[in-house]
Amino acid sequence: MIKAIIFDFDGVVVESVDIKTEAFRELFQQYPQHLDAILQFHLDHGGISRQEKIKHFYKNILKVSLSESQLKQLCDRFSDLVKSKVVAASFVKGAEDLLNKCRGRYKLFVVSGTPEDEMREIVHLRKIQDFFSGVYGSPTKKADLTRNILKEHHYQPNEVVFIGDAITDFNAAKETGVYFIARSADQSFPWLKDKYIKAKFKDLVGVWECLQKLDSVT
Repeated sequence: MIKAIIFDFDGVVVESVDIKTEAFRELFQQYPQHLDAILQFHLDHGGISRQEKIKHFYKNILKVSLSESQLKQLCDRFSDLVKSKVVAASFVKGAEDLLNKCRGRYKLFVVSGTPEDEMREIVHLRKIQDFFSGVYGSPTKKADLTRNILKEHHYQPNEVVFIGDAITDFNAAKETGVYFIARSADQSFPWLKDKYIKAKFKDLVGVWECLQKLDSVT
């Protein structure tokens, strides 16, 4: 029996992936020769925190040192660029309906790569905090956040479904043994071929019916 649903946020609940891509474009516009590589890494590694991405950009692409104060300034600037836009972003098609159907039947959680305080503020400003029993984010890794939810609420892995759109979501689900449903608007990523994935949808339309089928066999 399914008892809980874990949602990634960007690209799963709201259409905010492009917002963050454009924020990275603005943040690193002074490095035009490296911009394609920076943006490609961001797109290929959805769900990783901005801190980790920025550290990677500096170490492996720009190949220049990065102080803790510089990292904080860049993260703060990134937050300024995206927060209000994420608050205003449209829901992923089917997401609002799915939240309404799930509320009262399952416990719902957000597990995001966004800093936890910022993620909670965004959920509050969007006035959707009442849907969720917990909203969690970085710096804690998604697998650890998922593991914490299982432990705190005494769930077995086969009682929980993770809905995500990035390899970090998939890895968190697989590492902890919970079911995984992919929101996969782009089918080109190799990890989407893994048989561990229970179902794939281009948006969240049809996910409710999938959950009911999964619920009936667990």
